[in-house]
Amino acid sequence: MATHFFSRSLPKTLAMSSFLSRSLSTATSAASLSTAQSRSSLSLFHRLRPLAGFVASPGKLSPASIRCFSTNSTTSSLRDPNPNWSNRPPKETILLDGCDFEHWLVVMDPPEGDITRDDIIDSYIKTLAAVVGSSLLYFASTLSSPPLPSKGLKGGISPFSLTNLTHLTHLNLSHNSLYASLETQFFFSLNQLEILDLSYNRLFGELPLSLPSSNIRTVDLSSNHFIGAIPSSFFQQASNLTSFNVSNNSFTGYVPSSICLQHSSPFLRLLDFSSNLFNGDLAPGLGKCSELQVFRANHNNLSGFLPEDIYNATKLEEIALALNSLHGAISDKIVNLTNLAILDLSFNDFGGELPLNLGKLSKLKFVTLDFNNLEGSLPPSLMNCTNLVELRLGNNNLEGDISVLDFSRLSQLTKLDLRINNFTGTVPVSLYSCRFLKAIRLAENHLEGQIQAEILSLKFLSLLSFGYNRFTNLTGAMKILMSCKSLHTLCLSGSFVGEGMPSDDDMVDFDGFQNLRVLGLVRSNLTGQIPFWLSKLKNLEILAMGFNQITGPIPSWLGTLPRLFYISLSHNQISGKFPQQLCRLPRLLHEPIASQGENYEFELPVFSANCFRIIANQNFLSQKLDFIPATIDLSTNNIVGDIPTDISQLQLLHTLGLDSNNFSGVIPDQISNLRNLEVLNLSMNHLSGIIPSSL
Repeated sequence: MATHFFSRSLPKTLAMSSFLSRSLSTATSAASLSTAQSRSSLSLFHRLRPLAGFVASPGKLSPASIRCFSTNSTTSSLRDPNPNWSNRPPKETILLDGCDFEHWLVVMDPPEGDITRDDIIDSYIKTLAAVVGSSLLYFASTLSSPPLPSKGLKGGISPFSLTNLTHLTHLNLSHNSLYASLETQFFFSLNQLEILDLSYNRLFGELPLSLPSSNIRTVDLSSNHFIGAIPSSFFQQASNLTSFNVSNNSFTGYVPSSICLQHSSPFLRLLDFSSNLFNGDLAPGLGKCSELQVFRANHNNLSGFLPEDIYNATKLEEIALALNSLHGAISDKIVNLTNLAILDLSFNDFGGELPLNLGKLSKLKFVTLDFNNLEGSLPPSLMNCTNLVELRLGNNNLEGDISVLDFSRLSQLTKLDLRINNFTGTVPVSLYSCRFLKAIRLAENHLEGQIQAEILSLKFLSLLSFGYNRFTNLTGAMKILMSCKSLHTLCLSGSFVGEGMPSDDDMVDFDGFQNLRVLGLVRSNLTGQIPFWLSKLKNLEILAMGFNQITGPIPSWLGTLPRLFYISLSHNQISGKFPQQLCRLPRLLHEPIASQGENYEFELPVFSANCFRIIANQNFLSQKLDFIPATIDLSTNNIVGDIPTDISQLQLLHTLGLDSNNFSGVIPDQISNLRNLEVLNLSMNHLSGIIPSSL
């Protein structure tokens, strides 16, 4: 039965042919050992030789699912209370207590359902993992590329376990839980290796002095715990190396720059040093990488100038050096990189003007240069980059009239971020011809004018941030924008200064903003009351209207909005009492039911202080709503009366600001029941009595 099962499920052309041939012959001979067993359940049989030098200690196993058979009568049985240990081989050669040193057999119950090749291999691997106490397999010695990624492998890797793998060309142990260092002996027998992928494990220590083989093409050691400098000799034998990824480790020292010199690795296409502790200058040498397509060294401690010879690597498609301390100007020679599609130099100290001929890079798709010290105007040639998908130039010192720029050719543009610069003029109408735009952020510039109806042509617009400019006609803007069906985030804070909050009379037959999640109207000195039309925003999660001149009471319907978890109405002239209904704000009563909405991400990272106030003097970048604390901030108003005891129902509340009002009475003991409360400010009121000891 076992023989029939294998021949039906696994084609003979598989790479595991030698493994299967042994399995078939073994299964046939093993049938005589347990005829009744083979009739009652379909089992997989495989006779193995011992794996010398691999297992530190015998594994624990369940006799019900794993059984050991032996043809040697002197060999101890698993269940023998007085086993004969006299012929036991050295411990380092033992795989399973009680099994014959020369041959042993594992019997596995088959997977349920329609069994595939991968099911068999998966079951085989897991069974052996239980048997040997570690998870590297002996059958790898007969394969050129054993299927081992994401198999739940745990434990260490002894270099002696690989001594028989002389024919191995592909070793992929990625996405497991292997815990070991890579000793020099690890590579001794792997002289045919072409692909080495040990990514996403828990490997540690320093790298050995060299790679094992001149045949090796791909090395991926990313997402481990490696430390130390990469030895200069590491690449000497790797003359065919095309991809080298050590991202997300703790490597130190200089980024290797002589990697592409003669007798080293002239064919490299990918170098990824991201998220490490590399420091110092980027030394010249990368220009010798004539085949290099991707160079990443994000999130390190690099300093100095970008080496000029990098512009000689003309096949580069991606340069990613964000989150370092690089400085200097972006050289005009960058136009030599005609294949460049991704340029990310954000969060550095680059200065000077953008190259005038930047538009010659016609393949550019993603340009991320925000958080630098760039100056001057945007080169008009940039509008020739017709493949642009994202353009991020925020937090610089750029200037000029953007209304003269013609965006109409950027038909693929989805995200435009020019925040915190010194741009002037009006929003160019040509921008609204970029029909795939999802996010526009022009906040904190010197723009003026009104929001135009042409913006409605942007059917996918999700985030709009025009705050801290000199726009006018807020009511007209809201009448237009409420018809943007995809709009999730609207930040108009600091604009429309001194105007009135659009009233219910202004918003007749209101039925818009049905998908709006974030509304920011902070620091605009807006007058009027909180309008009723806001009660129809059933998806609203953040309402920020602090630092205005809003009057009247807090409407009770505010406590009925099902998704609202952040309310900031501080620094206004609001009067009346704290509404009881606000103590039953649905989102703050209990954990929300998981849904797609809970995982919502902004199209661009949001600067909290620029769109809404969270806590005084707190700024952070967030791209998820999850990172924003549940808040009720009513500070600096004219609210009177007692603090309601029912406020204790808001179990998910993180920040409560009621300071600088006219609250009276005692501090309710029930406030101490707010188990998630971290910030509480009740100062500058008329409260009396004893401060609850539970606080």
